[in-house]
Amino acid sequence: MRELDRRAMALPGMGGGKLMERAGAALLEALSEGFPQARTLGVLCGPGNNGGDGFVLARLAAEAGWTVTVHAGEAGGRPDSDGARARRAWIDSGGEIRPLDAFSPDLGEVWADCLFGIGLGRPIEAPFAPLIETLNHSGVPVLAADVPSGVLIDSGSVRGAAVRARLTVTMIANKFGLCTGAAVDHAGQVRVAALNLPASLFEGVPWIATRVTPEQAPRGLPSRRPAAHKGDFGHLLVVGGAPGYSGAARLTAAAALRAGAGRVTLVTHPEHAALANLDRPELMVRPAQAARDMDALLAGADAVAVGPGLGQDAWARALWPAVADWRGPLVVDADALNLLAQAPRRRDDWILTPHPGEAGRLLGSNAATVNADRLAALRELQDRYGGTVLLKGAGTLVGAGVVPGPRGTPACITGGHPGMATAGMGDVLTGIIGALRAQGLDAGAAAVTGAALHIAAACTAAQRLGGERGLLAGDVIEALPASGAGSGA
Repeated sequence: MRELDRRAMALPGMGGGKLMERAGAALLEALSEGFPQARTLGVLCGPGNNGGDGFVLARLAAEAGWTVTVHAGEAGGRPDSDGARARRAWIDSGGEIRPLDAFSPDLGEVWADCLFGIGLGRPIEAPFAPLIETLNHSGVPVLAADVPSGVLIDSGSVRGAAVRARLTVTMIANKFGLCTGAAVDHAGQVRVAALNLPASLFEGVPWIATRVTPEQAPRGLPSRRPAAHKGDFGHLLVVGGAPGYSGAARLTAAAALRAGAGRVTLVTHPEHAALANLDRPELMVRPAQAARDMDALLAGADAVAVGPGLGQDAWARALWPAVADWRGPLVVDADALNLLAQAPRRRDDWILTPHPGEAGRLLGSNAATVNADRLAALRELQDRYGGTVLLKGAGTLVGAGVVPGPRGTPACITGGHPGMATAGMGDVLTGIIGALRAQGLDAGAAAVTGAALHIAAACTAAQRLGGERGLLAGDVIEALPASGAGSGA
C-alpha cells in the first residue's frame, strides 16, 4: 500500500493534495450513504496523512451543510505536507480545531476516526488511547478512514486501544489486516474507495492474499454428469469418535454426505458403532479397535478425514499412526492435530485444519501468539508440516499458492458470522473438505472451496432460522445443498 500510495501521488494531476481531496470526498460519500439521518459530524484528526483526510472530510462536510466538530493535537509532519495543507485549508475555511482533551462523543451523531492509518506499528498511547476508549464506550457510530486506529494493518492484530468502527472506508485497495484476526471486530463493514485511479497503478505490485467470499463457493465445486453414479463422487472414510465423543465424528460424516461425497464410512469406537447411524442410515459404520482393523478400510477409501472426537487415549494412539501412514488424500483435524503436535511428521499432500489453539500446540506456542500474526503462523505451520494448512478463525487463511496470484499467495476466506461460534462447526468443515477431496479436488482447492461453502451454508442457515444466535452445526449441514454443494451439474 505504501508503494501504491507513492505511485498514486506521482500520477499527473495528483500533486498538491489532490489525492487527499479524493479520499476526503470518498469519506463524505460513504458518510452520507451510511448514515443518511445524521447531520452532525465529529472528526478526530491525527498528526499524519490520515489526519489530513479528516480535515478534508471536515471541510467538505461543512460545505455540504453538516455541523462539524474537529479535534486534533498539535500539527505534525512537514509544513509543506499534504496533511499540513489540509489542516490550513480547514482553518482558512473558518473551521475550528478543538484540543483532544476536550473531546465529548455527544457532539456528533457520527464520528470519523482519522487518527492513525497504515503506518501504525506500535500500540497507541496517551492522549489518543483514553480518547479511543471513551469513543468506543459511547455507542456513537464511527466511520474509520482507511483503517480503524489501533489495528496493525499487516497482521490484523490489535495491541492496546483500537477504534471499533461501524464502517471503514479503505483507500485504493482492500487491506489484508482488515479481513482477518481481531481487526474483524473493529472494522465493521469495509468499503473500498478506488479513488478513480488507473488499473496500471497495480502492475508489478504483489498482494499479500487473495480474498475469497462465500458467493464464490459453487465455482470451485466439481461438475457432475447426468448419468453419474455414487462411485463417481468418491468414498470418504471418517475416523474418530472415542467413547463419549461420538457426536463430532457423526457431524463430520453427515456433512460429507451433504457436501456431495458418493459414500461415507464412519470408522469409530466399537462401544457405540452399532448406534452411530441410527439417525443417519445413509452412513456406513465400521468399528475399529486396533491399527490392523484399518488396513482393509483404508484400502477402499478415496480420501480420509481423521480427528473429530478421536481423543488422545490408547485407542486414538493406536489408530492415528495407521491413518497418518496411509498415502492417499488426508484431512487432519482436532485430536489428530494434537497427536501430531506430540510426534511431528511432515507430508506434502495432506490438509491440516487447526484452530488457533491447535496451531499454537503444533508450533510450541499458544493461541495468542498465533492470533498476533496469523499469516506468519500459517507460513510456519506449512514450513514445519508441509501440505496445505487451513488456519481457522475470523478471516480463515489457507496456505500458500492455492489460488491464482503471486507465488506463495494464501487465500483469506471472509464472510463468516458469530452464529458459527458454536460446538461442532469445525467438524462440519472437516467433513466438507474431506468430501471435496474424495470427489477429486486437489488439496488447495478443497480447502478454499470447503471453507467458502461452509460459510455460505452458515449464512443460508441463519436466514432460514431468522437469526444467527442459536445456530447449530446440524443446521449448517442441512443448508449445504441450498448453498452450492448440490450444484455443479
